[in-house]
Amino acid sequence: MTDETPVSIPQSGIKLENPGDDPRLVEAGRLLFTQSCEFILGATKDEHIGRYNLPEVAFAGRSNVGKSSLVNALTGRKTLARTSNTPGRTRQLNFFDLGKQLMLVDLPGYGYAQASKSDIAYWTNLTRNYLRGRAELKRILLLIDARHGTKDSDREIMDELDTCAVSYQIIMTKVDKTKASELAAEESKLAKELSKRPAAHPYIVKTSSMKGQGVSELRAILASLVEQGI
Repeated sequence: MTDETPVSIPQSGIKLENPGDDPRLVEAGRLLFTQSCEFILGATKDEHIGRYNLPEVAFAGRSNVGKSSLVNALTGRKTLARTSNTPGRTRQLNFFDLGKQLMLVDLPGYGYAQASKSDIAYWTNLTRNYLRGRAELKRILLLIDARHGTKDSDREIMDELDTCAVSYQIIMTKVDKTKASELAAEESKLAKELSKRPAAHPYIVKTSSMKGQGVSELRAILASLVEQGI
């Protein structure tokens, strides 16, 4: 899957169009996320994963990276996606229908050391089967904790997505808990790595679910994907 939408490319310093800079898409994103958002199902088996004839965006990342918090921040509902201080809480594929226009999918967190090997293998296989040949999946939002940077487990996921040609975009989370200089250094390092990855979207979004930073920008990006349809 590829995305031809021109974006800002931080590593080169070349400024191109980014949905978050377009007032029309910012407003479209705001309106999109005023729609009702309903939990559809939590898939624990392959046969539970249905087809909904809607564009889909999936949230992926290490355990406790802030996936559920970001879903809640985007939708403006504090308890839509279940959050916890306990890593590894999301153990299924959770589907949320946003106004019959976009399906949000919260994937199980990875890198949870205390989970059993059999559980990890099961969640991993379930996620892989979801990703395989899913034309309606417009993009994976791969969340990276700004405090810790990219880990080997993140790179393993990126390797797999590159191989499967599934388009993904890096979302840095918890940026409010990082010094500006450290954040800039990590973003620059990550941008250079992404420039070598064929399925990676080059624009990095910096977010804070607690402070609301990057939320309107990400909504605009998702609105642009809805406009592309399926």
